[in-house]
Amino acid sequence: MFKGLTKEEKSWVLYDVGNSAFTMLACSLIPIWFKDLAIGTAPGQIDSDKATAYYALAITIVTIIVALIGPVCGAIADHKDKKKIFFTTSVALGVIGCIINGFATNWVTFIVIYVLAKIFYSASLTFYDSMLNDVTTEERMDEVSSYGYAWGYIGSCIPFLVAMVAYILSGGLKPELMLFSPFVGKMIGFTVTAVWWFLVTVPLIKNYKQRNYVEAEKGEIGKVFAKIGNTLKRIFLEDKKVFLFLIAFFLYIDGVGTIIDNCINIGTDLNLPTVGQVVFLLATQVVAFGGSLVFARLSKKYATVPLILICIVGYFCVCIYALFLKNLFDFAILAFGVGCFQGSIQSLSRSYFSKIIPAENSGEYFGIYDIFSKGASFLGSAVIALVKFMGGSINIAVALLSIFFALGFVFLKLSDKQKKMN
Repeated sequence: MFKGLTKEEKSWVLYDVGNSAFTMLACSLIPIWFKDLAIGTAPGQIDSDKATAYYALAITIVTIIVALIGPVCGAIADHKDKKKIFFTTSVALGVIGCIINGFATNWVTFIVIYVLAKIFYSASLTFYDSMLNDVTTEERMDEVSSYGYAWGYIGSCIPFLVAMVAYILSGGLKPELMLFSPFVGKMIGFTVTAVWWFLVTVPLIKNYKQRNYVEAEKGEIGKVFAKIGNTLKRIFLEDKKVFLFLIAFFLYIDGVGTIIDNCINIGTDLNLPTVGQVVFLLATQVVAFGGSLVFARLSKKYATVPLILICIVGYFCVCIYALFLKNLFDFAILAFGVGCFQGSIQSLSRSYFSKIIPAENSGEYFGIYDIFSKGASFLGSAVIALVKFMGGSINIAVALLSIFFALGFVFLKLSDKQKKMN
């Protein structure tokens, strides 16, 4: 399964397999369960457009909170033997939140618990990404990072299929197939995902060793904010390649995250069959698996930046194609296009950033990276929310994301030029 990887590299890759189960649920069944609870005419319920807008707003809140706490947690975790503690805690709280989410009985409670679970999930990724410097060498970063996303896509299908069967047997597709209540189906879906997430994380918790760190000084915690400020100042004023890359990343990853978070909303707003959407999203995982492995091999022969640029162009085309979305076949083509580049653009960005930052401060730098990553995605979600509040179509909302990819392309080229000049 993980031929050629060391024990620590395998354990690191497995966390992508674990957390991707929650990602898959978040971009497929969670929006459906939310809308089932939210949409209606009973007191406290809302219409479909408002449900889409509130869901996008919730994602925006998550990304802002994670962006604010990421650098602080990352800077503290850079101290000796702290990274594993922070990682394990965030995973545990995320898993617990995921389980509790399945017991929510109204849409307000559901979205509040989901926001909390996703905050801890996102925080765990900050620590996880910064572990890459500890588990492998610079020469292998592109390959190992790509393997993480690749196997994550395939592995996430296992708990998702269980959750999907539970959804079907709770009457999610046809009332005549109902064997138990929708509440039980939702509870099973969240619980299976949480258990999978935790179990597959155990090897990393057991085998990870923090090799790159800074020694803690007396009163160091109180100096964290000053330290982050100095690092930001150094990036903005001195390290132009990192600065320009972060701007580029901020722009293009915004579109990636927005499409992932709102893919089901795209289909439901076009009144596409739910089963068809979910089937094609599952197929997208397989396509993303293949795409990530292809780019993993290409990374052995070609530089990282040109490969990221190819992915950006691919996403730009996907956004423009969204203008022509009308039926399930169009949705399938869109999903296929996303799958070709989804894992690769994320994995290559992660490994490239690992190469251009100080290894001993990787937690702090990845906390800043998350400001531009998870913090950036609020723009795309805000665009979708604004367009929907104004009565616009989902087609236009997605097409507008192409602007972020175009600008990201330009700034990444500038970053690469700056790197070559140094």
